[in-house]
Amino acid sequence: MVGLAGLVAGVAVSPAVATSSSWVWTDAAGRLVYRADAQGNTIPDFSRAGYGGGGVRLPDVPVVVRLAPRPDGDDGARIQAAIDDVARRPADARGLRGAVLLERGTFRVAGSLALREGGIVLRGEGRTLSAGGTTILATGKTKRSLIEIGLARGPGRREREGTRRRITDAYVPWSARSFSVESAAGYAVGDRIVVHRPSTAAWISAIGMDRIKPRPDADPAGTKQWKAGDYDLHFERTIVAVEGDRITVDAPVMNALDARYGGGSIYRYTFPRVVEAGVEQLRLVSEYERGRETSDEDHAWTAVDLGAVENAWVRDVTVVAFSHAVDVDSNALFVTLQDLEHLDPVSEITGGRRYSFALNGQYGFAQRCFARGARHTFVNGSRARGPNVFLDGRAVQAHADSGPHHRWSVGTLYDNIADDNQLRVQDRQYSGSGHGWAGAQQVFWNCTSKSLVVQAPPTAQNWAIGCVGEFVKGSWAPDAPPGIVDAAGTPVQPRSLYRAQLADRLGPRALASLDPAPVP
Repeated sequence: MVGLAGLVAGVAVSPAVATSSSWVWTDAAGRLVYRADAQGNTIPDFSRAGYGGGGVRLPDVPVVVRLAPRPDGDDGARIQAAIDDVARRPADARGLRGAVLLERGTFRVAGSLALREGGIVLRGEGRTLSAGGTTILATGKTKRSLIEIGLARGPGRREREGTRRRITDAYVPWSARSFSVESAAGYAVGDRIVVHRPSTAAWISAIGMDRIKPRPDADPAGTKQWKAGDYDLHFERTIVAVEGDRITVDAPVMNALDARYGGGSIYRYTFPRVVEAGVEQLRLVSEYERGRETSDEDHAWTAVDLGAVENAWVRDVTVVAFSHAVDVDSNALFVTLQDLEHLDPVSEITGGRRYSFALNGQYGFAQRCFARGARHTFVNGSRARGPNVFLDGRAVQAHADSGPHHRWSVGTLYDNIADDNQLRVQDRQYSGSGHGWAGAQQVFWNCTSKSLVVQAPPTAQNWAIGCVGEFVKGSWAPDAPPGIVDAAGTPVQPRSLYRAQLADRLGPRALASLDPAPVP
């Protein structure tokens, strides 16, 4: 193990023969073993990320409505009518209603398409032009999302009155799945709960986010210090065991619950979501003014936007010329993005543009995704709560970094990500209006990049294990505490941490769920 401070900035690290990490390894029985720090924290288990909670194959939903392309005119209204027709059909035992199939050819849409109910799939007959697939051309100059799933806002998350219980442990590690509460009465296996981690003034001070240095040569008021209560984390979890007043949940809490900084609590809740919905086998193209690839911003902006959804997916989709490919909202649970391409986004090359695959919710999983010409290809936004996983992804001609982008995103695994520009987890200080610490409990595993930054905030940790590239100091706070860099330049075993954790939890057969979908 080597701390970042022990690496010489500007020295590239070359790949070598695979070895084992000193933080996670496989024992003689083939089970994973985790090294703990003095407080019992380990690298978390990320294997619950993805559709169905991990290890569940995406469904093949039968077609119930077919549409053929027309030679001209706008197709938005008739596609939406088909979607709404399927929404009125009864759902089966799994909550599935059926797929709308757009046959080979080009469909033109000047507005947006919305999946407002669950159980619906919008499907084409392939994403490649050469094979005669299905294209949706987003026409016109309106900046918008082309396909929206679960964006019609309902009442949101509501705490059930009288169910809040205080967590009584003085310290719960971020990798822990169990904790004691003042009373577990009324709680049972299968209950959905929120584990609430407050953001107190004491914690904000401990990580220095009440002392963010102002942006140079700018109005100091433009840099916002973090405020107590603005960074609370509400982790949605499912109870898997109750023993006395001790509760075990399905996934780690991802952020330490420390009594010195307010501890934590649990409560039961309601949160209506669109469940079982997908987009697949399509080519999505945003119309724009040719010759203005780095300046035109008057066109369809985001290809697929997922809001309050659960068990949703986007697979086998190519996105062309949109600024953003797929945006997974903070209210999303158990989303899978699989075998996606984001090609040649059109926009200015500056802040807020060219995000390819954004996992901002919980239990999100993106595998085998590729981008060309993006800025932030694999990214979390503010306060993403994890577990989230990027697996086997690649970025080329990237203009900025992959990694947590701002304001305390926790619990993300970047597993075998190859970004030809930068991988970063760091204190971003005054960037934006005061991004500060971008992420905690972030793991770069067997990744490659031109350069990497790995810093770790007080009270938390970040890792780069088996990663190849040039380790450099941070751009905003070069003297910030270093994260853990282990086996630098040497790929480690297991090759994929997510796959190893999934097999460890469910058995090797679960890995078949990750295979590509059969070619239609």
